Amino acid sequence: MRHLQEVLQLLRNNHLFVKQRKCTFGTHQIEYLGHVISAGKVTIDATKVEGVSNWPTPKSIKELRGFLGLSGYYRRFIRNYGVMARPLTNLLKKDIP
Repeated sequence: MRHLQEVLQLLRNNHLFVKQRKCTFGTHQIEYLGHVISAGKVTIDATKVEGVSNWPTPKSIKELRGFLGLSGYYRRFIRNYGVMARPLTNLLKKDIP
């Protein structure tokens, strides 16, 4: 509570405002930019995993780049992502059917 008071006081002293609907207080975890942040842990938001899992099979180079871009964003959460994605990445090379 003391930290909250200090933050709110700093905002007030500097004539800054926050939107109440965008603020969350007293929770153990929060969703932020596709991640779930909790005490000492950052995990992937389950809805984002669904988006990658339900992605339609790429039929063109452009679609493949889109998929690799989306899935690559979460590479730090996927063990051996580079090894698993290598066959798809190799398809981006010239003269590969």
